[in-house]
Amino acid sequence: MGRAFEFRKARKMKRWAAMSKAFTRIGKDIVIAVKEGGPDPDSNARLRAVIQNAKAVNMPKDNIERAIKRASDKSLGDYKEVLFEGYAPHGIAVLIETATDNNTRTVANIRSYFNKCNGSLGTSGSVEFMFDHTCNFRIPADGVDPEELELEMIDFGAEEVFVDDDGILIYAPFESFGAIQKELENRNIEILSSGFERIPQVTKALSEEEAADVEKLLEKIEEDDDVQNVYHTMQE
Repeated sequence: MGRAFEFRKARKMKRWAAMSKAFTRIGKDIVIAVKEGGPDPDSNARLRAVIQNAKAVNMPKDNIERAIKRASDKSLGDYKEVLFEGYAPHGIAVLIETATDNNTRTVANIRSYFNKCNGSLGTSGSVEFMFDHTCNFRIPADGVDPEELELEMIDFGAEEVFVDDDGILIYAPFESFGAIQKELENRNIEILSSGFERIPQVTKALSEEEAADVEKLLEKIEEDDDVQNVYHTMQE
């Protein structure tokens, strides 16, 4: 198995851990998708993907429809996607994806977390290059040969295909998202969920005590309402 498999395995129990946080994140994703491409999922591929993810975490249909309607309201402020980069203690690189309607607040909060936990907030580009920006799709495993699917999807950018307890996962570079989504839909293959992740190219092993220092910072960051995803180079 490749890096994507190991990365997914390590993060499986952590991602979307709190259901309320998951709904908040997806709600922001819906707003961003609607503002970007309109409220009709048939003509808005990004919104279509977000709705799939909402269903994957059992977000009620009424909640999804309300979020789309609310996002269509022109008086609603926009969320801006902002990437933060920095270093946790012991040389661990940290990459933070946020969706914020008040960048001044978000910058101040993120900086305070780093300062309080002996880390340092970096400048744009300081650690992003250490992570591969990838996209992923989860589809049902029934009646699908993963090896055959991988061979077929290589032409559309897929780099890794593997099976886990919840279906088949397809990983590809960020830029291949549209091509793979379109091909799966053309084949009438159900997309259970999809998304983007940043996989560290190299990870660093820490002692239990050192890891606790890093986890202290990561927990503070992940609790922030503006934070969508947090990635790091600490070996899980």
